[in-house]
Amino acid sequence: MSGKTILPGATLGVMGGGQLGRMFVQAAQSLGYFTAVLDADATSPAGLVAHYHIAADYLDEQGLAQLMQRCEAITTEFENVPAGALVTLGAHRRVAPGADAVAICQNRAAEKAEFQRCGVPCAPHALINTPERLAAVPDTLLPGILKTVRLGYDGKGQARVTDRAALAAAWDQLGQVPCVLEQLLPLALELSVLVARGASGAAVLLPVQQNLHRDGILAVTQVPAPDATPAQQQAASEAALALASAMDYVGVLCVEFFVLADGRLVANEMAPRPHNSGHWSIDGSDVSQFELQVRTLTGLPLTTPRQHSAAVMLNLLGDLWWPQGAGSAEQTPPWAELLALPGVHLHLYGKANARPGRKMGHLTVTAADPAQARSVALQAAALLGLPAF
Repeated sequence: MSGKTILPGATLGVMGGGQLGRMFVQAAQSLGYFTAVLDADATSPAGLVAHYHIAADYLDEQGLAQLMQRCEAITTEFENVPAGALVTLGAHRRVAPGADAVAICQNRAAEKAEFQRCGVPCAPHALINTPERLAAVPDTLLPGILKTVRLGYDGKGQARVTDRAALAAAWDQLGQVPCVLEQLLPLALELSVLVARGASGAAVLLPVQQNLHRDGILAVTQVPAPDATPAQQQAASEAALALASAMDYVGVLCVEFFVLADGRLVANEMAPRPHNSGHWSIDGSDVSQFELQVRTLTGLPLTTPRQHSAAVMLNLLGDLWWPQGAGSAEQTPPWAELLALPGVHLHLYGKANARPGRKMGHLTVTAADPAQARSVALQAAALLGLPAF
């Protein structure tokens, strides 16, 4: 990667047109960059707001050529962009994160190996890619969670299994693709850490985030993390920095952790991009995760983000438009009532159709202290018909 700083006025590209790409584009534009998005969907959220939208598949040679022609540097908005496309782009343009790091994060087995190589604890696990390996799984890993090695997020591509019969059935149901079986651990908390690292090796962190998932999808993020001890937060931050350094990572990296019932910290997974749990930073920090993505890509200085407000983020799924369930009449959520609450920031992603489980937007509540932020967020959740937390 060239060491020169790419200044505002240049064009930056992003592979992927979803909401993460959209927020990257908005951050880049606010700094004065032009933007280009490559995504096959003509109505992709990022493509709708970028200066240029290249409607092509990630491996389309003409599309990649157009992206390189327009852009001085290119990033990605989700981890399942083919690493091969990033290799092609990286031969001609600055690309961050690089193909090697993305490839690790695309493969759960490689990811766990990276955790172990860096001395970061993770759940006891075993790779299952043949009937022989299935038969050789130790009893200690049951009950467990079976996860496909590739693809699968937001609870997809995985199954809880209690015994060997359930394990065999689940592997069959997943198509006998390579999987990782993780021991089911007693969880107390879920945390995530976002680290931004530049090509020089300089790195900064956002504050540790405490997350609540429902049905495998992030529902609530609170910052500061209300239930994590300072020692746990420090350990998570140090582990995230170590992983970014070991991979020679350039860009924004999210590392998710579990805090176990006995207080131990184990790494769950990594995402080579900004993360749903960091959306609060747009409204609660002086530098957002998306501005950090722009800075790491262009070589601009990395300044340590300062959280200026306590924040609670609520994920807004398509279910909110169908409160009576599928087949009922679609309803618009009560935006006016929500925006009457103090410190509420609404972000909708420009997706045309609301579907159950689809991420349609998020809502961040900022306040002078965590108790006030949580109180207003609970009011917002009640208005939306969401469970308390």
